[in-house]
Amino acid sequence: MTYARRDALRLSTAALVGTLAAPLSAASRKTFDARSFGAKGDGRTLDTAAIQRTIDAAAQVGGRVVLGGSARYLTGPLTLAGGIDFHIERHATLCVSTDPAHYADPLAGVLGARGAHGLTLSGAGTIDGRSPAFMERYDAVGEWWIPKPFRPRLVVLADCADLVIRDLTFARAPHWTVHLVGCRRVLIDRLTIANQLDVPNCDGIDPDHCQDVEIRNCRITCGDDAIVIKTTAGYERYGPSRNITVRDCVIETQDSGLKIGTETVQDIHDILFERCEIRRSSRGLCIQLRDAGTVRNIVFRQIRFVAQYFADPWWGRGEAISFTAVPRTASTRIGTIRDVLVEDVTGRAENSIRIEGLNGARVSDIRLRKVHVTLDRWTRYRGGLFDNRPTNVGVALEPHDTVGVNIRHADRVTLDDVTVAVAPRARGQVSDEVRSEDTTALVRR
Repeated sequence: MTYARRDALRLSTAALVGTLAAPLSAASRKTFDARSFGAKGDGRTLDTAAIQRTIDAAAQVGGRVVLGGSARYLTGPLTLAGGIDFHIERHATLCVSTDPAHYADPLAGVLGARGAHGLTLSGAGTIDGRSPAFMERYDAVGEWWIPKPFRPRLVVLADCADLVIRDLTFARAPHWTVHLVGCRRVLIDRLTIANQLDVPNCDGIDPDHCQDVEIRNCRITCGDDAIVIKTTAGYERYGPSRNITVRDCVIETQDSGLKIGTETVQDIHDILFERCEIRRSSRGLCIQLRDAGTVRNIVFRQIRFVAQYFADPWWGRGEAISFTAVPRTASTRIGTIRDVLVEDVTGRAENSIRIEGLNGARVSDIRLRKVHVTLDRWTRYRGGLFDNRPTNVGVALEPHDTVGVNIRHADRVTLDDVTVAVAPRARGQVSDEVRSEDTTALVRR
């Protein structure tokens, strides 16, 4: 694996993204205060039209849109523009309308844009997604909220280049929080995402068919995947996801902490996750290949994690590290996972390290170096399961004993200074052994 070449590429990418770190200063931009365009900010009056007028005026000169004061601006969907800074001041809140009639396109997001180059979203204020209002009822058995038929995503930005999102707080998203589709040269810095842990599908940050992205210094709490890199069907015109760095983030989730997939219709490559802490998850480090793309040249480095079981509806079964290639359907032409390095990683988990291709798929060239995991059991949920979802090929929830490292249908796997310890209360329930099936060139050092 060409780590030297990969690191050089990342340094080049970091320099490129770093040029976005200093957008035009407030002093150099003309300011457009939404209150001057009729926004009330009283939390009751719908301010959508007034804020949109502000955006449109600022777009003429590349100005700064300001939502200021100790105000709550109630809004439906807004269309952002290239060249502007959409700025929410400290103590101000952009409050999402809960009326479905206010959303002509339910997939567009509350803050949406297409082809908005040079866009900045900034400020120390808050975007409140008001997730409780979009929930139908609480399912006490599944330990999650059942959503109503309509719930919007907070931010959906497509085909945007030279994009900066920084310093904002996103709270109570009812669906995905930040979805980037086909975006290039992106910096996401110092975001706080504070979603409900018991709301399904409220992902944190989803780069989808994106290139040259840096995500750093974020604190993310969410019910679903925290940071997840995808290539979703329907957006193939934007190409692969590549040259993406995630660093120095703190994560709590009821799904995967740092993830690639499951949507993988095109390649995902040259990805670095480093210096992150996953305080709670259903899977710590995760690659789920389910489609025709290839996932390659991936590095997870200097990461600490906790992975545990949750109630049955939640995906993931406490896997410490889970790299799985499984066809989504019987007709899927499955790709492969290859050239993955996991280095200087420690964690506590209720389930195994998994490196597996299933139902005709294979994985290859996987190296774990200085990886130290403690297997423990501290939740009350049923164990002894591997979660292969989403797939309708084979067994979705597979009964399987818990071992330290489980390797299946793999080639050239290296375990270099890998240890698995078993906590006292888990003895007799889990094993520290390495188990392999149909594996070639397994090396242990």
